[in-house]
Amino acid sequence: RLVHEAFARDPRFNILLLPQNVGKRKAQIAAIRRSAGDMVLNVDSDTILASDVIRKLVPKMQDAAVGAAMGQLTARNRNDSWLTRLIDMEYWLACNEERAAQARFGAVMCCCGPCVMYRRSALASLLDQYESQYFRGKPSDFGEDRHLTILMLKAGFRTEYVPSAIAATVVPNKLGPYLRQQLRWARSTFRDTLLGLRLLPNLNRFLTLDVVGQNLGPLLLALSVLTGLAQLALTGTAPWLAALMIVAMTMIRCSVVALRARQLRFLGFSLHTFINIFLLLPLKAYALCTLSN
Repeated sequence: RLVHEAFARDPRFNILLLPQNVGKRKAQIAAIRRSAGDMVLNVDSDTILASDVIRKLVPKMQDAAVGAAMGQLTARNRNDSWLTRLIDMEYWLACNEERAAQARFGAVMCCCGPCVMYRRSALASLLDQYESQYFRGKPSDFGEDRHLTILMLKAGFRTEYVPSAIAATVVPNKLGPYLRQQLRWARSTFRDTLLGLRLLPNLNRFLTLDVVGQNLGPLLLALSVLTGLAQLALTGTAPWLAALMIVAMTMIRCSVVALRARQLRFLGFSLHTFINIFLLLPLKAYALCTLSN
């Protein structure tokens, strides 16, 4: 209502009011079908863009082979709590390690909704597939960003990442909402990884390794933890070797990132390992068992 009151009389804006809340996907589709420009910029409602975001993204879209380009995400409420600080670092890693590496091969595997520009002609050719996503006979109503990106890649378009296009988005500041968000994202990742596996033979070998690593990594970490707990229960001895290996890998990773970003705060990201092991790994196992939910 506030957005409507602020912009309804501005001739530069055409606001669509749907009769009821039909979810992000159907709202996107309604807007895309009414759009006329060459490019469509998707911005989530809790996101503030830097003033030069469009100028940063458009040059990347000059190549007709590029179907989508995303900007770099930061936590708009980073200073709210210890959790928001960790999530801000998590976003930096996801953008400047994972997405940046995938962009080397023109295949960012998930262009994130808070700030992504699409080629409208590419979207128009994919809308029917996007609208009719089903999983085990049920319509899918989450994971829109990842699914649309996979459809882009399947259609032969490149997907890119532009680190200088900055978007600040609100992140969960409490564990409950954060875990619910991670549950949705985990289900979406597992579902669309199954769809994306067919893409891998046509993509660079690094991307195959990347997709396999993202899915096997948590499994191997979970097996390490379960093995350590079994050793403790059956022999009464602590799994020092496994624990030291996890600590060493965590510190190496955080040190490398702190060096690359030139920010000592990334050493504190080591605390995220505890969240990962004791909360996110069980949550991902639950997500895998409830993909039809």
